[in-house]
Amino acid sequence: MPQAIKSRSGRTVILPTPEEDAAINRGIAADPDTYEVGAEEMKQMQPLRNRGGRPRLANPKESVTIRYDAEVLAAFRASGDGWQTRMNDALKDWLRTHRP
Repeated sequence: MPQAIKSRSGRTVILPTPEEDAAINRGIAADPDTYEVGAEEMKQMQPLRNRGGRPRLANPKESVTIRYDAEVLAAFRASGDGWQTRMNDALKDWLRTHRP
């Protein structure tokens, strides 16, 4: 019977049996495209730093709660995906023509 362990995230991981593990290792050894990293190389490796999320923008957006007339939202939404960006661009255009 396969051995099951719980990961830190709470998921159940089923480990291969010794026979399955041996078959996996034979397949790896037979594959000419595989490369086993040595102990010295492993020490020299740097951990992958994944910040996650989108890259930071020079001018980051700010999340706000605002109310618009239903007809304004309907018109922008009807223009399809990216309507929020188009609404932002329309407001920036208005600012360019109405700033003191």
